[in-house]
Amino acid sequence: MVGNPEFIQNPSPFDSEIQQLESPEGELHLRFVVPSGMAFAIPAEGIREVMQQSPDRITPIPNVSPLLLGTINLRGQIIWVADLAQFLGDPTPLRTDRAEIPVIAIEDQDTLLGLAIHEMEGMRWLPPEGLQMQLNNIPDSMAPFIKGGWLPDEDEDMVWHLLDHIAILRSARWGT
Repeated sequence: MVGNPEFIQNPSPFDSEIQQLESPEGELHLRFVVPSGMAFAIPAEGIREVMQQSPDRITPIPNVSPLLLGTINLRGQIIWVADLAQFLGDPTPLRTDRAEIPVIAIEDQDTLLGLAIHEMEGMRWLPPEGLQMQLNNIPDSMAPFIKGGWLPDEDEDMVWHLLDHIAILRSARWGT
Protein backbone atom coordinates (compact mmCIF):
# COMPACT_ATOMS: atom_id res chain seq x y z
CA MET A 1 0.00 0.00 0.00
CA VAL A 2 2.76 2.49 0.91
CA GLY A 3 4.59 1.64 -2.30
CA ASN A 4 1.44 2.29 -4.34
CA PRO A 5 2.01 5.45 -6.46
CA GLU A 6 -1.65 6.43 -6.16
CA PHE A 7 -1.30 6.53 -2.39
CA ILE A 8 1.66 8.92 -2.55
CA GLN A 9 0.27 11.23 -5.26
CA ASN A 10 -3.23 11.67 -3.88
CA PRO A 11 -3.39 14.35 -1.23
CA SER A 12 -5.04 13.45 2.01
CA PRO A 13 -8.57 14.78 2.47
CA PHE A 14 -7.43 15.93 5.92
CA ASP A 15 -4.56 18.14 4.71
CA SER A 16 -6.62 21.32 4.96
CA GLU A 17 -7.59 20.50 8.55
CA ILE A 18 -4.05 19.94 9.85
CA GLN A 19 -2.68 23.00 11.61
CA GLN A 20 0.98 23.72 11.97
CA LEU A 21 2.15 23.92 15.58
CA GLU A 22 3.99 27.11 16.37
CA SER A 23 7.30 26.61 18.09
CA PRO A 24 7.35 28.32 21.48
CA GLU A 25 9.56 31.34 22.01
CA GLY A 26 11.41 31.97 25.25
CA GLU A 27 11.90 29.75 28.26
CA LEU A 28 9.23 27.75 30.07
CA HIS A 29 8.23 29.07 33.52
CA LEU A 30 5.68 28.15 36.17
CA ARG A 31 3.65 31.21 37.15
CA PHE A 32 1.91 31.66 40.50
CA VAL A 33 0.77 34.26 43.01
CA VAL A 34 1.28 34.68 46.76
CA PRO A 35 -1.55 35.72 49.12
CA SER A 36 -1.00 39.47 48.63
CA GLY A 37 -1.54 39.02 44.88
CA MET A 38 2.08 39.57 43.86
CA ALA A 39 2.92 37.43 40.83
CA PHE A 40 6.02 35.26 40.37
CA ALA A 41 7.60 32.88 37.88
CA ILE A 42 10.15 30.10 38.39
CA PRO A 43 12.04 28.47 35.50
CA ALA A 44 10.69 24.99 34.78
CA GLU A 45 14.21 23.55 34.86
CA GLY A 46 14.44 24.20 38.62
CA ILE A 47 11.17 22.48 39.45
CA ARG A 48 11.04 18.83 40.45
CA GLU A 49 7.26 18.62 40.88
CA VAL A 50 4.09 20.65 41.33
CA MET A 51 1.37 19.26 43.58
CA GLN A 52 -1.75 20.06 45.57
CA GLN A 53 -1.18 19.05 49.18
CA SER A 54 -3.81 18.62 51.87
CA PRO A 55 -2.81 20.66 54.96
CA ASP A 56 -3.23 17.59 57.19
CA ARG A 57 -0.57 15.82 55.09
CA ILE A 58 2.00 18.48 56.06
CA THR A 59 3.48 17.31 59.35
CA PRO A 60 4.43 20.24 61.59
CA ILE A 61 7.83 19.96 63.26
CA PRO A 62 8.36 21.74 66.61
CA ASN A 63 11.25 24.13 67.28
CA VAL A 64 12.06 24.95 63.63
CA SER A 65 12.00 28.19 61.71
CA PRO A 66 8.55 29.79 61.56
CA LEU A 67 9.02 29.93 57.79
CA LEU A 68 8.60 26.15 57.63
CA LEU A 69 5.10 24.66 57.67
CA GLY A 70 6.43 21.13 58.19
CA THR A 71 7.37 18.11 56.10
CA ILE A 72 5.68 15.94 53.49
CA ASN A 73 6.44 12.50 52.15
CA LEU A 74 7.06 12.74 48.41
CA ARG A 75 7.14 9.11 47.22
CA GLY A 76 9.29 8.01 50.12
CA GLN A 77 11.43 11.14 50.31
CA ILE A 78 10.80 13.53 53.21
CA ILE A 79 10.96 17.19 52.16
CA TRP A 80 10.44 20.44 54.04
CA VAL A 81 7.54 22.70 53.00
CA ALA A 82 7.97 26.44 53.46
CA ASP A 83 5.53 29.33 53.25
CA LEU A 84 7.10 31.16 50.30
CA ALA A 85 5.24 34.41 50.95
CA GLN A 86 6.42 34.55 54.56
CA PHE A 87 9.97 33.68 53.45
CA LEU A 88 9.89 36.61 50.99
CA GLY A 89 8.51 38.97 53.66
CA ASP A 90 5.05 39.24 52.08
CA PRO A 91 2.66 40.88 54.59
CA THR A 92 -0.33 38.62 53.83
CA PRO A 93 -0.23 35.18 55.51
CA LEU A 94 -0.85 31.97 53.58
CA ARG A 95 -4.25 30.47 54.32
CA THR A 96 -3.83 26.88 55.40
CA ASP A 97 -7.50 26.36 56.30
CA ARG A 98 -8.49 25.05 52.89
CA ALA A 99 -8.79 21.65 51.25
CA GLU A 100 -5.49 21.83 49.35
CA ILE A 101 -2.39 24.00 49.27
CA PRO A 102 -0.38 24.30 46.04
CA VAL A 103 3.24 23.23 46.61
CA ILE A 104 6.14 23.66 44.19
CA ALA A 105 9.06 21.30 44.85
CA ILE A 106 12.22 23.10 43.74
CA GLU A 107 15.65 21.52 43.58
CA ASP A 108 19.30 22.22 43.02
CA GLN A 109 21.83 19.39 43.12
CA ASP A 110 20.82 17.30 46.15
CA THR A 111 18.69 19.96 47.85
CA LEU A 112 14.90 19.74 47.58
CA LEU A 113 12.36 22.12 49.13
CA GLY A 114 8.60 22.51 48.84
CA LEU A 115 7.26 26.06 48.48
CA ALA A 116 3.66 26.52 49.57
CA ILE A 117 1.94 29.27 47.58
CA HIS A 118 -1.51 30.82 47.26
CA GLU A 119 -2.48 29.92 43.69
CA MET A 120 -0.98 28.42 40.52
CA GLU A 121 -1.34 30.38 37.30
CA GLY A 122 0.05 27.72 34.95
CA MET A 123 3.04 27.32 32.64
CA ARG A 124 4.05 29.90 30.06
CA TRP A 125 6.90 30.53 27.66
CA LEU A 126 8.45 33.86 28.67
CA PRO A 127 10.96 35.62 26.40
CA PRO A 128 14.35 36.33 28.02
CA GLU A 129 14.68 39.55 26.01
CA GLY A 130 11.54 40.91 27.72
CA LEU A 131 13.01 40.46 31.21
CA GLN A 132 13.54 43.81 32.93
CA MET A 133 16.47 43.62 35.33
CA GLN A 134 15.60 46.73 37.35
CA LEU A 135 12.12 46.82 38.86
CA ASN A 136 10.60 49.48 41.06
CA ASN A 137 8.69 48.82 44.26
CA ILE A 138 10.42 45.57 45.20
CA PRO A 139 10.54 45.20 49.00
CA ASP A 140 14.06 44.89 50.39
CA SER A 141 13.16 41.49 51.89
CA MET A 142 12.41 40.13 48.38
CA ALA A 143 15.17 41.82 46.38
CA PRO A 144 17.88 39.15 46.93
CA PHE A 145 15.59 36.50 45.44
CA ILE A 146 14.25 38.34 42.38
CA LYS A 147 16.27 38.39 39.17
CA GLY A 148 13.94 40.77 37.33
CA GLY A 149 10.49 40.70 35.85
CA TRP A 150 8.27 40.84 32.82
CA LEU A 151 6.21 44.02 32.63
CA PRO A 152 2.51 43.85 31.73
CA ASP A 153 1.67 43.40 28.05
CA GLU A 154 -1.56 43.57 26.07
CA ASP A 155 -2.60 40.11 27.36
CA GLU A 156 -2.08 40.74 31.08
CA ASP A 157 -1.93 43.48 33.66
CA MET A 158 0.53 41.91 36.12
CA VAL A 159 4.28 42.15 36.55
CA TRP A 160 5.71 38.60 36.72
CA HIS A 161 8.73 38.59 39.05
CA LEU A 162 11.39 36.02 38.18
CA LEU A 163 12.47 34.15 41.31
CA ASP A 164 15.98 32.81 41.77
CA HIS A 165 15.19 29.34 43.14
CA ILE A 166 18.86 28.62 43.87
CA ALA A 167 19.15 31.76 46.04
CA ILE A 168 16.02 30.63 47.91
CA LEU A 169 17.44 27.16 48.53
CA ARG A 170 20.80 28.51 49.72
CA SER A 171 19.44 31.38 51.84
CA ALA A 172 20.66 31.94 55.38
CA ARG A 173 17.04 32.74 56.35
CA TRP A 174 16.35 29.04 56.84
CA GLY A 175 18.57 29.03 59.92
CA THR A 176 16.47 31.62 61.76
